[in-house]
Amino acid sequence: MSGATRTAVNPVVRGFAPDPSVIRVGEWYYLATSSFEWFPTIPLYRSRDLADWEPAGAVDSAAPGRSLLGVPDSGGIWAPALSHSDGVFWVVYSIVRSLGTRHFDLETYLCTAADAGGPWSEPVRLPGHGFDPSLLHHEGRHYLLNLQNDSRVGGRRFDGVVLTELDVPSAGGVPDVGRVQAGPTRLLLQRDELVEGPKITVKDGWFYLLLAEGGTGVEHGVLVARSRSLTGPYEVDDVPLLTSRDDPAVPLQKAGHGELVQAPSGEWYLTHLASRPLQTPAGPRNTLGRETAVQRVVWANGWPRLAQGGWHPATEVEVPDVGERVSAGARRNDRTDAPAGLDVVPAWPWSTLREPPGDWLDTVARPGWVRLRGRMSAESLWQQSLLARRLTEHQAEVEVTVEAEPRTFTQSAGLVLWYNTASYYQLHVTWAEPEGEPQAGQQWAGDRGRRVLVLVHGHPEGARVLATVDLADGPVRIRAQIEGAAARLGSVGSDGLWAQVGPDVDVSELSDDFGPSLRFTGAFAGISVVDLVDGAFTADFSGWVLR
Repeated sequence: MSGATRTAVNPVVRGFAPDPSVIRVGEWYYLATSSFEWFPTIPLYRSRDLADWEPAGAVDSAAPGRSLLGVPDSGGIWAPALSHSDGVFWVVYSIVRSLGTRHFDLETYLCTAADAGGPWSEPVRLPGHGFDPSLLHHEGRHYLLNLQNDSRVGGRRFDGVVLTELDVPSAGGVPDVGRVQAGPTRLLLQRDELVEGPKITVKDGWFYLLLAEGGTGVEHGVLVARSRSLTGPYEVDDVPLLTSRDDPAVPLQKAGHGELVQAPSGEWYLTHLASRPLQTPAGPRNTLGRETAVQRVVWANGWPRLAQGGWHPATEVEVPDVGERVSAGARRNDRTDAPAGLDVVPAWPWSTLREPPGDWLDTVARPGWVRLRGRMSAESLWQQSLLARRLTEHQAEVEVTVEAEPRTFTQSAGLVLWYNTASYYQLHVTWAEPEGEPQAGQQWAGDRGRRVLVLVHGHPEGARVLATVDLADGPVRIRAQIEGAAARLGSVGSDGLWAQVGPDVDVSELSDDFGPSLRFTGAFAGISVVDLVDGAFTADFSGWVLR
């Protein structure tokens, strides 16, 4: 590589940031990642040098009606693909509404914007033969690539890659995607092995088809095929471009789902997903989910190859040093805390489940505090009052002060360590019967009860209570300390002393690799409030810390 360089340290976007799609427009690189059931939908990042990334907004219109209510855990928005053509940013993606069945019950959509920061258009429905769509803009024409799913009984859920030309009218020189028409669909490639995530790069008269191979677990990889004709036939490379499946000692595991991009200086790079596993007695587990990494690529005999040789992802990669990088305080998008007291409307990187913040969140009523109105339970696929942040490292400390006066066991508020509705740890202030009395449904008898701090362990086989301790009146400072696969939760007294509640807990359960179902997201820490009776109970939070 000629010219000044600097080192990019992988992952370059840390914490849950899977299925990266990258483009370059002028001096900026733009990146989109999957958001699944989380809002903001389709997080966007930008960088000048591929090493330092900052949030660049989100495609906040991606979910029709701004709602993903009812989608299953790890359903929702999968694998968005960014592109830029005719002066417009395009993004295509699928919303998956069923998991674990032969039908994904998905819709495929297109949104556009004049600027990556928005506003983004309302979603336009496109043909959805399967998830992982992408667009190729070539010689003034637009093509949609898709995974093909044969959902018939006995069919293959991953049954090749198909291509559909889109007729996109122009209005005043701007694509009118509201009038897009789809032409016939044709098969590009089928393989016995599982392939998905198709992306096409055009170089030197070749169409290079990048494929995500082997599923998104430890067998994941990037495979390349090429053709002189867009419609094929495609010749498949005899070695993977990228994978870590043959060596569990490689620091970046699950490496796959890649896309190529060219720097202004001419060098080529690959963005891809990867995970940093924790080693546990149950095997490797990836609490931080699938993250975004970058590799330098060279070309040999007409094929892309990793610059370092072989196919294992490197943890350090040389990139051009462009001098100015990203905004101060936004480097690598990690370890940034909320403004003091959470006294602004929560925005990225704060996240909510299945819908954006609504009237259940109030940042005005009490300056320096954020007020949440309780709604459904931690196991609901519907209206949860939860505000959360991605965990980006295996060591973390989380603290928040909560002020809440529950009068019934149906009301609670506090801190959560979260993966999904079947895997979480919830340390909440709530109400319980007087000590020694059994649970007897006295939800109307708050005057007779006591205020307690309860640690609940959400598990695929059913939740259980790990500990219950009495609380004095007034605000309570709650803390979680995470060290690798273990976490300690508890409260801080007025004397400043830490008191653990319950046993150490197994944070490795908050990972893709735990439980019987498909899981694709990552661990979060956050605050939540529950009111199962009338959705009126509120709690106030202040002094959030994530470090």
